[in-house]
Amino acid sequence: MAIFVDESTKVVVQGITGRDGGFHASQMLAYGTRIVAGVTPGRGGQKFEGKVPVYDSVKEAVQEKGANTSVIFVPPSGAAGAIYEAADAGCKLIVCITEGVPTVDMVKVMPYLQER
Repeated sequence: MAIFVDESTKVVVQGITGRDGGFHASQMLAYGTRIVAGVTPGRGGQKFEGKVPVYDSVKEAVQEKGANTSVIFVPPSGAAGAIYEAADAGCKLIVCITEGVPTVDMVKVMPYLQER
């Protein structure tokens, strides 16, 4: 079994200010995950739980905090866009647990990711 997360992993949580994103980010922090930033468009400048800076884009989070991994907690309609955004920002590992993502969206996303 491959190990994808280690001490060099710097996580950005897309959707960190939402219900699910906030819940899971709190659990991840409690477990010791190195969350360096969160992303919610329009919420840049806030802090999640008083310590994790929130940015308007993944690109900003990568530039400012060196994030290399994205965990995505957004609604199904925004999942593909969030995956594209993370890939374009340079994240090497992208985890999206969103249920109900349209199959056609994933069919388009997979070749895009494989090219990167």
